[in-house]
Amino acid sequence: MTSTATLQRLKRLKEDFPLYAENCLVIRDKDGNYVPFKFNKAQKLLHTKLEEQIQQTGKVRALVLKGRQQGISTYTGARFYHRAATRRGINVYILAHEQPASDSLFSMVERYHQHNPLSPHTGVSNAKELRFDKLDSGYIVATAGQKAGGRSRTTTLFHGSEVGFWTNDTEHFLASVQTIPHRPGTEIILESTANSPRGEFYERWQDAINGESEYLPVFIPWFVQEEYCSPVPEGFQLSTISEDGQLSEEKYAELFGLTNAQMVWRRDKIKEVRSSLAFDQEYPATSEMAFVVADISSFITPVKVLEARKRKHIEPAGPKILGIDPAGAGKDRFAIAFRQGYVVPWIRHRRRLETGEALAWIRMVIEETEADLVFMDAGGLGGPILSAIRSENPHFAKIIKGVNFGGTSEHKMASKHIPGPGNRRTEMYLRLKEWFELEEGVSVPDDDALQRDLTSVKLKDSVSNDIYLESKKNSGVKSYDLGDALALTFATLRVSRMILPERRQIKSAAEQDREVLGHSGSLHYGLADNWMR
Repeated sequence: MTSTATLQRLKRLKEDFPLYAENCLVIRDKDGNYVPFKFNKAQKLLHTKLEEQIQQTGKVRALVLKGRQQGISTYTGARFYHRAATRRGINVYILAHEQPASDSLFSMVERYHQHNPLSPHTGVSNAKELRFDKLDSGYIVATAGQKAGGRSRTTTLFHGSEVGFWTNDTEHFLASVQTIPHRPGTEIILESTANSPRGEFYERWQDAINGESEYLPVFIPWFVQEEYCSPVPEGFQLSTISEDGQLSEEKYAELFGLTNAQMVWRRDKIKEVRSSLAFDQEYPATSEMAFVVADISSFITPVKVLEARKRKHIEPAGPKILGIDPAGAGKDRFAIAFRQGYVVPWIRHRRRLETGEALAWIRMVIEETEADLVFMDAGGLGGPILSAIRSENPHFAKIIKGVNFGGTSEHKMASKHIPGPGNRRTEMYLRLKEWFELEEGVSVPDDDALQRDLTSVKLKDSVSNDIYLESKKNSGVKSYDLGDALALTFATLRVSRMILPERRQIKSAAEQDREVLGHSGSLHYGLADNWMR
């Protein structure tokens, strides 16, 4: 007869996955030895986030962007084995990007089972299926090939491995991922290293960080791994030179708070993979770094945005400027950016606002910030909102200005025959680009969605000497809402004459502009000779 203490221990093992993993499961360490499965830091981070999601929603829907050899597949396989081996009616489906990966994942599950002192009775066991007949639970493994295959039984837990590399990824999502029932207790974990800034994994990652899906985005930087460090040789010094638009070693270490031991490991690994770009894909420090290696044509340099995200010790100075990019009741974000000189304290967004709600929000933000000037996109849905808010009172009519993204640039109106930005949108983003490149340094919110918006903007091929940005439609990016809102704060550099007329008797126009923007004057109004810098 089983003792009460034993029953209580078995119950605890059933309910406590980390405890079960350490006591019942083994993994191979790097020396090939079987050792108890104790979570590393990356696995602990993921486990905490998944458990929080279960508490909030009753199920797991997670996208995991990872670096190499962080143990995410090991964790997911063990998590699902624990569920299938201790509960009835749990069906696990594993879909990997290629056959060797499928074989490896399934072998890992079989190893858990073979060495588990509490392993359930096995019915079917072959190269693609492991069934626990008395529990009516088990595993099926498959490879994402040219044709997407369905399954005959309902899946409870789905593990998609290296999703960014799936062949026919859209069809597989429809045939496999989308068929998991939306019931409490179901779990979908899709994990991958970055492949390129396109495809189902990338698009769903962007939706997740933008709050447009039920999936939880989980990013795990390489330096979470305790073993990713090396002995520091005598005389070791961090490089202060930036190459190929990338961060110098000194700046990289400063941004992420890394030790010399970690930087020695990074330097050795870069030599091994041949370039810092390849390192950023295989061992990313941020989610945007992971994807940027495959597409380095961003108009605004990604590392400049990253530096601005991590820079926190700049005081705002000068007039307070709002940029508003309206949106209707659809999926686009209604975004408002607040900038004061070098600093963007925040960029906020909301969704599905009716006109009355939008007007109330704009009114509240203007009052909260005591904004000196407000620039709003006047195209599409912005036109009626702009007219309505300006008509509310004379003060709003004075400080709120409409901007037509496709309209003629201020540069062209002032210097028609001199090459430069061809429309207002290009001109605003050009000023924004130069702002990010100021030697004095600027600060923006530490936000992955903002980084995506800003670094997705690209130049359009043009037969003229003028420059234009690629349209959203042609870029394949759904929306640049946060980036557009920030760019609108650069709708004009003649801010001072609009809001500070009393200073005209004291200071020149150039002096006023420098004060308003909070920098040394490196931004150009004419932009005649340096717009392609």
